[in-house]
Amino acid sequence: MLVDAIQRLDVDYHFQEEIEAVLRRHYMEATTSFDGYTLHDLSLFFRLLREHGFSISADIFNKFKGTDGVFEGKLKQDIRGLMELYEAAQLVTEGEDILDEAAKFSGQIVSGRLKHPYHRSIARFTAKKYIRDFQGINGWRKKLKELAKMNISMAQTVNKQELAKISKWWKDLGLAQELKQARNQPLKWYTWSMASLSDPSMSEQRLELTKSITFIYIIDDIFDLYGTPEELTVFTRAVHMWDYSVVQMLPKPMKMCYKALLDTTNDIGCKIYKKHGYNPIDSLKSAWGSLCDAFLVEAKWFASGHLPTSHEYLENGKLSSGVHVVLVHLFFLLGVNRKTGGAVQLDDIAEVISSVATILRLWDDFGSAKDEQQDGNDGSYIECYMKENPGSTIETVRERVIDMISSEWKHLNKECFRLNKNSSSSSFTKASLNLARMVPLMYSYDDDHQLPILEEFINSTLFDDTVLVHRP
Repeated sequence: MLVDAIQRLDVDYHFQEEIEAVLRRHYMEATTSFDGYTLHDLSLFFRLLREHGFSISADIFNKFKGTDGVFEGKLKQDIRGLMELYEAAQLVTEGEDILDEAAKFSGQIVSGRLKHPYHRSIARFTAKKYIRDFQGINGWRKKLKELAKMNISMAQTVNKQELAKISKWWKDLGLAQELKQARNQPLKWYTWSMASLSDPSMSEQRLELTKSITFIYIIDDIFDLYGTPEELTVFTRAVHMWDYSVVQMLPKPMKMCYKALLDTTNDIGCKIYKKHGYNPIDSLKSAWGSLCDAFLVEAKWFASGHLPTSHEYLENGKLSSGVHVVLVHLFFLLGVNRKTGGAVQLDDIAEVISSVATILRLWDDFGSAKDEQQDGNDGSYIECYMKENPGSTIETVRERVIDMISSEWKHLNKECFRLNKNSSSSSFTKASLNLARMVPLMYSYDDDHQLPILEEFINSTLFDDTVLVHRP
C-alpha cells in the first residue's frame, strides 16, 4: 500500500533503496500458495514485483479460477480487487494467457472506471489526481501528501527553467529563421524529455536529450520539405562521414543544420565523457546515420510514387521514428554501461528500442493526421497494408494495428523486466516506458488537427498549481 502510494504520487525516486528492500523482503517471505491474499492484495503484490524486476509467475492468479478454468463469478462483486487485477494485467508478456484472460474478465467491469491504467500512464500526469483523491490527514498519509506537493512545485520550477534554457538555445542556433517551413516547437520537443525523465535532479540529461530530439524533427522536415533527392543523398553521406567539408555544396539551410547537428552531438559526447569516463560519439554518429538512411529511403519512395509492402514500411518506419536516436542518447546520458562486469551494453537494449519504435510508428499512422505545421509527405502502415489486402476495410486494419500495439507492449514489458534485474539499467527502462507512455498523448489528434490531451498534460505539469494550494 505504501509503496504503491509513493509511486502514484511520483516521489518514488526519493525512496529507491527503501522500496527495493521492502519488496525483496516480501518476495522472500511469500509462499507459493499465497494463502490469505485477497484479489486486490495479490494483484498489487504481483504488479509491484514485476515493475521492479522480480521474477513472479502469472500462474499465481489460478487460485481465483474455478474448476471450469475461468475466473470465479463472485469476483465480479469485488470492484476494488478487479481494478487492481486490471492494473496487474497490463504487465503481461507474450504467452501469458492467464493475464490476457484477467484483463478481459476485469476490463468488462472496470474499464469504464479505469480508462488509464497505471502501467500505461505517465506518473507525473496522474499524480495530481491521486493527491486530490488521497485520503487521510494524519500520520504517513499527510506527510507523503505534503512531500508530493513539494515535489510537484520543485519539478515545475526546474522544468520552467529548463524550458527557458532550451528556448534560448534554439533561438541562438538560428535554424528557425533559416528553416521557416520547418517546425518551431521547442515546448513540444522538451515535453518528450520532461515526461521521460521525471526526476528533477536529471536536469542536464533532459536538456541534452531535448537537443537530440530537436534535430530529429528538424532533419525530418529537411527531408520532407527542403532537399532534392541528390542533396539529401549528399546530406546522408555527410552524416555518416561526420565531416563538415562534405556539405559545402549544399544549400545554406542544410549546411546550417548539419553544422549544428555535429557541434551539438560532439558537445553531448564530451559531456558524457567528462561525467562517465567514455566517449559515445561513434554510437551517436551511427544512430544519426541510420536515421538519415531511413529518411532517405522514404524520400525516394515518395519521389517515385512507390508504395512499399507493409513489412518494408514498418521496418524502415521504426528507424525513421527517431526512437533509436533518443534511446541511444538516453543510454549514454544515464551512464547505463558505466560499470564493468555485468553492465548492460548497447546491444542489450535493441529489443526495447524496436518495441518503443513500433509503438510510436503505429500510433502515428493510426491517427492518420498531419502535424499542423508540416506539409511534407508521410506514409502510412494502414495504406500499405490495405494495398496488399484489397478486401480489407479501414476498420479491420485499425483493429489489426491496435492488436500489434498491444503485442509490442507485451514484448516491451518482457524486455524491461529482464533489464530491470540489473540495477544499473532501472533508470533507462523507466525512461523507455515513459517514452512509450507519451506516444498516445503526442499523436492523438482531434478533428481540428490539435492535440488536446498533450495540451492538458503540458498545462498540468508545467503551469497548473491548483493542487499545491488545495487543502485535504
